[in-house]
Amino acid sequence: MTRHAPTYELYGETSGKEPDFWLHCETIPSRSSLHHWEIKLHRHARFFQILYIDAGAGDAIFGERSHAIQPPAVVTVPPGLDHGFRFSRDIDGLVITMMSANLGHLPGDRSLLGEWLAVPHLTALDPQDPDAAYLIQSLKRLGEEYRHNRSGRSELLSSYVAVALRLTARISHQEDISQFPADENERRMEQLTGLIQQHFRSHRPASFYASEIGVSPTHLNRIVRSMTGKTAHDLIASKLIDEAKRELVFTLANVQEVSYRLGFADPAYFSRFFLKHAGETPKDWRKREKNRLERA
Repeated sequence: MTRHAPTYELYGETSGKEPDFWLHCETIPSRSSLHHWEIKLHRHARFFQILYIDAGAGDAIFGERSHAIQPPAVVTVPPGLDHGFRFSRDIDGLVITMMSANLGHLPGDRSLLGEWLAVPHLTALDPQDPDAAYLIQSLKRLGEEYRHNRSGRSELLSSYVAVALRLTARISHQEDISQFPADENERRMEQLTGLIQQHFRSHRPASFYASEIGVSPTHLNRIVRSMTGKTAHDLIASKLIDEAKRELVFTLANVQEVSYRLGFADPAYFSRFFLKHAGETPKDWRKREKNRLERA
């Protein structure tokens, strides 16, 4: 049986009063933490929302379907849609709520967005893509501008929202992975895995692998996310870490030698890289792992 989703003003507010704002912005933790990191299924009659996910993870629920969120990403929610969210405790980002009537007053021609605004979207962002990078910066600037009541704030907020919506629509329309069959994405993943095995010591960027496979960096990341939940950069880093662990356990090479074998010019940087991805320094990891293997 279909659940009834209550209609709220802003999250749980049901005062029925006419809101005295056209745009509201707050951090996602500030609201979701009050609800045990879960915003239950509900709808807004007059609000359009933009969520920018900067860290953490979660699920966006649109009607009866749940969609995994991996940062960075943008979620757009039109008015009248049953929706909810489940967030991890390390979630970070912004939720921007605006009167849907004001969409028609944003700079530029709203008709250019077509029907895109009328349906929900979950758009993954690749920080290496210029449009995505500019979108991320614009949303962060919007948050900063909202927090400070300075002259010209409303005009700047309007401009930031217009940029955010138009860039999000552009990114979500580009190279939609759904137009490719699953076996094609699997073939490209196999290509990527082989290329990483061949070039990981050269520390090639994700754009190099995208070029070799014949897709854009943004599209490559969409394929990788759809198949693994990670980015192409994550896969490259994982390969380096896996190989570093193999060297640390099965060879007598010191950390400096291991770093050089893996293409790192600076052993100190290698140690920081290993600590970031493995949670321990190479020396500490080697010692713990060898002790574990001796006890096995």
